[in-house]
Amino acid sequence: MRRYGVALLMVSLLLSCSKVPDGILSEKEMKAVLIDMQLAEAMINMDYKTYKDDADKEALYQAVFRKHKIEQAVYDSSLVWYGRNLDVYMQVYDLVLAELNERQKALGDVQANAAPVSKQDSVDIWPRLTYLTFEPNALFNGVMIDIKPETNYPSGSTFVLGMRVWGLNDGMKNRPEIRLSANQGDTIITVNDKIVEDGYHETILRTLPTKQVKEVYGFIRLDGKDDSTSYSKVYVDSLNLMRYNYGRLPDPTDSVKVAVAAKDSISK
Repeated sequence: MRRYGVALLMVSLLLSCSKVPDGILSEKEMKAVLIDMQLAEAMINMDYKTYKDDADKEALYQAVFRKHKIEQAVYDSSLVWYGRNLDVYMQVYDLVLAELNERQKALGDVQANAAPVSKQDSVDIWPRLTYLTFEPNALFNGVMIDIKPETNYPSGSTFVLGMRVWGLNDGMKNRPEIRLSANQGDTIITVNDKIVEDGYHETILRTLPTKQVKEVYGFIRLDGKDDSTSYSKVYVDSLNLMRYNYGRLPDPTDSVKVAVAAKDSISK
């Protein structure tokens, strides 16, 4: 799909008319499709192993077309028309960027270099909102993680991603998946995990004791494209990402304490 963007940038014709003709996506429709295309590209860039084949990428793009109930030919024709009317295209794209920025703000993101860099033990470095919802038929059900501290985390740090989950049922074909990775220079440590039942869940990532940690990244997601009739919503709250110093194993009672605290906050 990148070829479409390249072709679009090479179009040299400027404003030919201000009215979108029949058979071309309106400005509102084009904005909505472009937003989902941007999200699709982000998914591919973040999870290259899943989308390493062109067929997998194309399937994701086709999911966008199905969501908006259009054929790819309509999208292609619209790109050509907007490419010939670049002033209209740029107005639409400004709206696309504005909405994506608003969505990012709504997630409660912090700047990458604002993540905690303290060397003290038991530090929560989770930078986003502490809750999320998985919904059927959503283009991307989940959240991406990318934390780059101003100074590296100490060698051998242990990272524990914790959360409470409810709404899972036996009829679901898929389950929420977790991938957590640590960049230690020439070494990448990765753990893959899956949430199979309601309750409090932890994913533990232990790094090498000889190298500092430059970045922590990954995702939490639920693939619901073939599972849209088996659940309504799945909820996650009490999200936290604790960093522990080398040699300090997480206290098993920490999970219980967090779960109880979350339960108490909900009941109030």
